[in-house]
Amino acid sequence: MNLQQLRYFNEIVRRDLNISAAAASLFTSQPAISKQIKLLEEELGIQIFLRNGKRITALTEPGKGLLAIARRMLLDAENFKQFADEFHSKDSGHLTLATTHTQARYALPPVVKQFIERYPKVKLGLHQGNPTQIAQQVLNGEADICIATESLTLYDGLVTLPCYEWHHCVITPPDHPLLQEPELTLDAIARYPIITYDHAFSGRSKINDAFEKAGIVPDIALTAIDADVIKTYVELGLGIGILAEIAFIPDREPHLRRMNARHLFKPSTTRIAIRKNEYLRGYTYDFIALFAPHLTAEVVNRAMHLANLPEQD
Repeated sequence: MNLQQLRYFNEIVRRDLNISAAAASLFTSQPAISKQIKLLEEELGIQIFLRNGKRITALTEPGKGLLAIARRMLLDAENFKQFADEFHSKDSGHLTLATTHTQARYALPPVVKQFIERYPKVKLGLHQGNPTQIAQQVLNGEADICIATESLTLYDGLVTLPCYEWHHCVITPPDHPLLQEPELTLDAIARYPIITYDHAFSGRSKINDAFEKAGIVPDIALTAIDADVIKTYVELGLGIGILAEIAFIPDREPHLRRMNARHLFKPSTTRIAIRKNEYLRGYTYDFIALFAPHLTAEVVNRAMHLANLPEQD
């Protein structure tokens, strides 16, 4: 058994049991992967995959257990290398961040600027996607950390930490009748078509919950994955917008008006997530602290330690 065989095993599962796709992603051939998996099964005396002819159709029950162990071993091997790299090059390396549009566009720019000034030799990668996609990137080792509002706490393989709370606001064109309301209410909002986030993004669940509890069915005319699209279509007069306060900068939005909606929608929490058992480079701790100053290395390490404790019955 060797790490290469475990990488092949893990990649086949990651590619939905498609050996050709696994071979392409690992820059090898399909026969080479098939041969190594067969050797691994023979050495262990366990059938890892179910097959229909030459095609893999499913993981066996023993294969599911071995997959969890293989992934831990691969992570430990990567941590082993990271630990050594920390002593050879403390201020250089790679850091890949996966996040949503709102965070990338509005929350992260000053943090990224400070980080690059502090660590000019660290190559910083920024991946954008929805919360499910970015969580999966961290779980797969394609990103080091991810930042989002929704869904990150749903993944057992991630350690999540709260960064900050934020609220929604309502935006309209300058002459919209909603601006004449003495007090903004859900009833008043529901009289107009609404443009807001897609279900997977930026606290959308808080918007849904507020209307549902009030017994109001809003007219969601359009959904989008980022705030800039929402603002564009509100400016065109297609509806009013509900978006994160952080995504509205009055000086940059002369053709729109913002209304406070803090009393209507519960606050949302932006979280940062790290893969369990991950070895973090020193500059990764610094990036986290730049984004959320209360998340010191000590706080992060404590959360990682608690996440790895066995569950109590």
